[in-house]
Amino acid sequence: MADVLEELRQQCLSRGAAGIKGLGRTFRIMDDDGSKSLNLQEFQKGLETYGVNVGLEKAKQIFTIIDKDRSGTIDFNEFLEKLRPPMSSTRVQVIKQAFQKLDSTGDGLVTIEDLQGVYNSKHHPKYKSGEWTEEQVFRSFLDSFDSPYEKDGKVTLEEFVNYYSGVSASIDDDAYFVTMMQNAWKL
Repeated sequence: MADVLEELRQQCLSRGAAGIKGLGRTFRIMDDDGSKSLNLQEFQKGLETYGVNVGLEKAKQIFTIIDKDRSGTIDFNEFLEKLRPPMSSTRVQVIKQAFQKLDSTGDGLVTIEDLQGVYNSKHHPKYKSGEWTEEQVFRSFLDSFDSPYEKDGKVTLEEFVNYYSGVSASIDDDAYFVTMMQNAWKL
C-alpha cells in the first residue's frame, strides 16, 4: 500500500525540488468546490491534470492512505504530511535555525517586519528596475514559503519546514543539505 504513495512521491520529485510544492499549488486548483479539501473525484481529476498517471485503482489507494481521519476528504495538511519524504533530525534542526534567524521578533512568525533587518531587497531585479517596492519584494519572498491557501504574508515554522522538505527530498546527503542551508542563511 505504501508503494503507491512512494510512486506518487517519486513522480512529484522527478519534477525537481519544487515538485511537491507544485503539487501543493495544484491541490488548490483541484479543489473544485472551494472547500479547502478534496473528495476522491477531485483528487483523481487533479492528479490527471497535474500529469501524474497512477491509474484509478492506485489513486483510490493513495487517497485512502492520505485520508488519515477517514473523513472521505483530504485537507492540504494531510496531503502534504503524507507526500513529503521524512527528514532526518539534523535537517529539521538546521531548518529551524534558519527560521529562528528570519524570525527576528521571536513571535513564531516570519513577517515583512522580520525581513527588513535580514533580507536585502535592493538587489532584487524588480526593485532595481523600479517595478516593485521593497514591501512587494518582501511579500514575494514570503509567498514562496506560504501555504497555498494562506497567502497572508506570515510564514509559520510548519510552512517553512514544508517548503524545505521539498528541497530536502532532492538532496541525498545530510552534510550537503546542512552546508547548503548554512550558506544560504549565513548560519
